[in-house]
Amino acid sequence: MGEERFGEFVLVRRHEEGTVAELVLDRPKAMNAVSTEMARSVAAACAALGADQGVRVVVVTSTHERAFCVGADLKERNSFTDADLVRQRPVARGAYTGVLELPVPTIAAVHGFALGGGFELALSCDLIVADRTAVVGLPEVSVGVIP
Repeated sequence: MGEERFGEFVLVRRHEEGTVAELVLDRPKAMNAVSTEMARSVAAACAALGADQGVRVVVVTSTHERAFCVGADLKERNSFTDADLVRQRPVARGAYTGVLELPVPTIAAVHGFALGGGFELALSCDLIVADRTAVVGLPEVSVGVIP
C-alpha cells in the first residue's frame, strides 16, 4: 500500500489497507547491525506505528537475504568512550522498548542470523516465525555482556 522511511535504515510498509504494517530493517551493507542512528529510527517508527489507530499488527522483517539482524554495530561501539556508551545505551534500549510496547501484536519474521541485539529485537515481539535458515543466539554472554 504505502511506504515511509524513518532515517536511512528503517522502512515501514503498509499492507491490507494499512492494517498490517511491516517494520523493515534496511541496512544491508552491515547485515542490519544496529547503530545509534538505526536504533533512533526503529524507535521513531514504533512511535508512529503505535499512534496509528488503523494498524492492527506489526511484522518486523529484514531486507538482507542472510540476516534478520546481527545485533549492535560493533564498529561504531568500538569507537565509543565509556561516556559515549553510557549516552548511547538508552538510545539502543529505546529501539527494543519501542517494539516491546507496541499496542498491537508484533511478529518477528526471522531468516538468517538473529544475533545479540538482533535476537533481542525479535524477542521483543509477541511471536517469532523463523524459517530453516534462522540462526539465533546471544554471543555477548561469552564475553560477560548481559543481554
